[in-house]
Amino acid sequence: MQAQGTKLWTQSRYDELERGTAEGVAIRNDGRLEVAPEKKLVYTTSGNYVWSIASDAAGNAYLGRGGTASGSAVVTLVKPDGTATDIFAGKEMAIQALRTTPEGTVFAATSPGGKVYRIDSPKTTATAKVVFDSEETPEKPKYLWDLAVGKAGELYIAAGAPAVVYKVAPGASKPTVLFKTSDQHIRCLLLSPDGTLFAGSDGAGVIYKIDTNKANAKPFAIYSATRREITALALDSTGALYAAGVGARGAIPLPNLPVTGTAGISITFVQPGSATAATSSTILPDGSEIYKIAPDGSPSKLLTLKEDVVYALTLRKGSLLAATGNRGRIYRIDTTVAGRWTDIAHLDATQAMAFAPAPNGLLVATSNSGRLFQISDSESTDATYTSAVFDAQIFSHWGRAELLPTAAGGDLNFYVRSGNVENPLLGWSDWIKAAPNSGEAAVPSARYVQWKTVLHGRAVIDSVSLNYLTRNVAPVVEEVVAQPGARVAAAPPTPNLTVQVNLSPTSSVVSQSDNSAAPLTAQKDKTAVTVRWSARDDNGDDLVFAVYYRGEGEQNWRLLKEKITDRFYSFDSSLLPDGTYAVKVVASDLPAHSQAEALYGERVSEYFVVDTTPPIPGALTATMEGGSIHARFDAKDTTSPISHAEYSVDAGPWQYLEPSGRISDSFAESYDFLAAIPSSTTPVADTKEHVIAIRVYDRYENAVTAKAVVR
Repeated sequence: MQAQGTKLWTQSRYDELERGTAEGVAIRNDGRLEVAPEKKLVYTTSGNYVWSIASDAAGNAYLGRGGTASGSAVVTLVKPDGTATDIFAGKEMAIQALRTTPEGTVFAATSPGGKVYRIDSPKTTATAKVVFDSEETPEKPKYLWDLAVGKAGELYIAAGAPAVVYKVAPGASKPTVLFKTSDQHIRCLLLSPDGTLFAGSDGAGVIYKIDTNKANAKPFAIYSATRREITALALDSTGALYAAGVGARGAIPLPNLPVTGTAGISITFVQPGSATAATSSTILPDGSEIYKIAPDGSPSKLLTLKEDVVYALTLRKGSLLAATGNRGRIYRIDTTVAGRWTDIAHLDATQAMAFAPAPNGLLVATSNSGRLFQISDSESTDATYTSAVFDAQIFSHWGRAELLPTAAGGDLNFYVRSGNVENPLLGWSDWIKAAPNSGEAAVPSARYVQWKTVLHGRAVIDSVSLNYLTRNVAPVVEEVVAQPGARVAAAPPTPNLTVQVNLSPTSSVVSQSDNSAAPLTAQKDKTAVTVRWSARDDNGDDLVFAVYYRGEGEQNWRLLKEKITDRFYSFDSSLLPDGTYAVKVVASDLPAHSQAEALYGERVSEYFVVDTTPPIPGALTATMEGGSIHARFDAKDTTSPISHAEYSVDAGPWQYLEPSGRISDSFAESYDFLAAIPSSTTPVADTKEHVIAIRVYDRYENAVTAKAVVR
């Protein structure tokens, strides 16, 4: 028997698709799957941190590392075949920036206590010459963040604490200050082919430009970002500038990169390598923003990445690419449609730190762990996407797969598998090829399902849907509570006269319309009983309920009310004679099925007592003894024990009265006591007569009163 109605599991959004596994498949942020560029791992370092990267015309990569076992900054040469050699080791902690020249020279900037080294024979281990030492400048900046090399071999250095840009001319013995700012750091540099130098700052998030062809040129602020730090810059062939900004404006700056210690380095990757790096417990809020500044100087925001920090930007084959953390993603940014981007690669590292060009693509340096990847210009030849596992919650029959579109200039293969355990590696069916949009998936009926696709050429998928029909299962009534003396209020309850009928459901799985976990407020009413229950239906069917009662010792259940859609029911206790009862709630999925196919579930409450009759009083005798009243009294009840009694003399206040046995726990109790006569300051005509009244309650607050006159 099947649950009513075919259901549809659809995946068409990025947040749904990114839970799957993409191997050579790119995911656009509007949910489209397409073939991604080829990705391969070139080299894995022995450490966690690769801060910077550069490359030469032969395809060799130079990795600027930190946090090595020796505690020193290291430059590692990695050849295209993956073989590697350490060609430089400095006394500082990290190689923050690397640049190469067409002649094969490598410049390496270190932090903290920054120096710039020139390595003229980088193919083997070589000595390096210091061409810039921050300690020999009047400003003495603590950090060197980026480098740029001009056509004539001039070197530009971005420094921080304080924020300065230096220029080192070829053969010069001392640097000159190109410009200073009031910001905390100059974080990144970009030198255009026409000699315009762009610089991004940390603190105010300002992008400056300066014409290096002019002597004494004045820097001009072309944009002030909404973020506090500009981490990366890129320039396209039309002259449009792109920038990445991170960090909230006005935020308290995070502690600086540690500058003490010898062995090891502990640097946070909230903003790795940045002026605001901190301890590993810090979390950078608000993600990143990417801006576009048109050739005419007009700025615009391309997109906001809420969960990713952009560490590097580059242009490749007309596409803007962003290296990000802290999920190790490479994004391709659409520069013509604001807000559109494509997730083209998931790297086996936490942070994608820096780009460098390669003969047939891009090199990417990563941290946590320290690795080198290559992103090819060509498309992946094995583009496979595997979805996350879908749980139908119940045993189901799997039908047709629907894909939009099936292909666009390419083709694809589509597969489905199913199983009854959550892990697809344990006891699932094999992958079974399915024909999208034509026939049902020939996989075994099961609770779980998964699909995968192999894309070829320009094939794309905008959405994938699987039809399924769940097996109908009976509803479950999880708990039933009966509360005598309570009635669901038709009007707002009166303060101090309400009672809560609570449930503690035994399962966290409830139907969508079930709100029975919340307390139910009812009016106190001795003449009523309220029954409350929780119920679920794993198919999600609407439910209808019936309530029955049965007295203790009886065999047959008698109907109180049926066709109830609420999860509570109040009734008059006068419908039941005094006694001990249980109620039964029967749930049915009849609203979603025919009478013949409907299923039922039921649960019986614990026994409860209906007692609307007061105790039966015995004779009250009272005599005077030495100025007090000696009273004797008996009471009994047929349904519940006597709970307590109280007395009053001459209409005075009611006073608690203990039974002869002190504990009031029986269906019959006796009372024998002396009651003091209250003194009075008001003269009365006759003080020889007194009235004593006794009030006795059973466990359900039913009361009986008796009185006697004493002379």
